[in-house]
Amino acid sequence: MHSFQSKLTYGLLAAAILSLSVLVPGCAVPASEDHSATLEKQFTLRQEMRKLWEDHVTWTRLVIVSTAAGLPDLDATTQRLLQNQVDIGDAIKTFYGDAAGAKLSALLREHIIGAANLLAAAKANDQAKLAAARTAWYANADEIAAFLSGANPTAWTASGMQAMMKEHLDLTLAEAVNQLQGHYPESVADYDKVHDAILKMADMLSNGIIQQFPKQF
Repeated sequence: MHSFQSKLTYGLLAAAILSLSVLVPGCAVPASEDHSATLEKQFTLRQEMRKLWEDHVTWTRLVIVSTAAGLPDLDATTQRLLQNQVDIGDAIKTFYGDAAGAKLSALLREHIIGAANLLAAAKANDQAKLAAARTAWYANADEIAAFLSGANPTAWTASGMQAMMKEHLDLTLAEAVNQLQGHYPESVADYDKVHDAILKMADMLSNGIIQQFPKQF
């Protein structure tokens, strides 16, 4: 009986200590600490990636609006959008290196300049320049897709990245055309679609990084 009571008392004490280790800060078991730290790092990456790409579509929209209306903030807005491309490139340097980050920023800068050329041609109703700008813009999107797929071919397949980039351009182009033509409700609806699509892309990029570099999380 004494032996049974001792075992029972020991079991209850162990359970109490385990409960306290969960509830009291600094007393968590090591495995739980590691798991929590991993989840926190993954969450932080996903949130930062979403913020970067949300900035991308938000500042793109502001450039579209300023271009269509001829607003005096166009240059400042464009410079902020270009900074976003640098920020996106910087975000991958930790994983893929400085050269890769710089390359992505350069490709994204071309993406923005191409969009500006497209907007200018559309506003001027110059069909020849519009066609040329559109061709160059979509070719650049294929370059971005190929670059990302090359960095992480398992998570970011060539066909998947190409389709995602094409969707981004298609939706952004529809948004710009509607804004330029004064179809404002449609342009707003287009932005919502662009926003939803870019969040999916941001999450796909984050998930791919987490899968490729598990030791960093």
